[in-house]
Amino acid sequence: MDFLNQFFSTSDVGSGTVIYMTLLAMLTATVLSLVITKVYQLTFTGARYSQAFVHTIIMMSVIVSVVMNVISGNAGVAFGLFAVFSLIRFRSAVTDAKDIAYIFFGLCVGMTSGLFHFDLAIVLTLFASLIFYLLYKFQYGKGKDTQVLKVTVPENLNYLNLLDDIFEKYTESHILCQVETTNLGTMILYTYIIRSKNATKDKELLDRIREKNANLKVSLTYLDIEK
Repeated sequence: MDFLNQFFSTSDVGSGTVIYMTLLAMLTATVLSLVITKVYQLTFTGARYSQAFVHTIIMMSVIVSVVMNVISGNAGVAFGLFAVFSLIRFRSAVTDAKDIAYIFFGLCVGMTSGLFHFDLAIVLTLFASLIFYLLYKFQYGKGKDTQVLKVTVPENLNYLNLLDDIFEKYTESHILCQVETTNLGTMILYTYIIRSKNATKDKELLDRIREKNANLKVSLTYLDIEK
């Protein structure tokens, strides 16, 4: 009973009680993390994002806001709690750097809210969300994905450096990684790893290659599918 009385007793934090300030911190973290996840959904470029991941950002932000309230001013408790957090592992590995950035984004908002720096938490959310959106909108830093190019060449047209002039014009880099015979040895199948130039159109590249290989089969497969 004494514990409950102390818990609900008036504190010097701001002008309210500890419990009310903590509730305000959790509410602020919830609202701001909803903004973060909305930006995440808006800027997501893969086939489908995980609903569980969206929920995780919100829950972690709220939980961290309470944790920061508990450990503020107590370095020993802080190190102990973060040692426990270091044991937490995601069921699925987070491989996309942007997803990791959003997790850290949510944690930072929860931390600032838990320390009752609500103005800073709001400014952080609005400014960082704007940066994420502008990076997505203008596709800053976007380059061509790595591709696997397979070219079938008749044996009578097979000669060294057959496609070098095309690669020089349309690709940033190309590596020949496999050569094999097909169709009872009458044709050669070349497999390249290439990175096209930003201005290169896939159809145009394939058309130029077909002019060189007697219009036989040419395939282009993307290795890096942007998430």
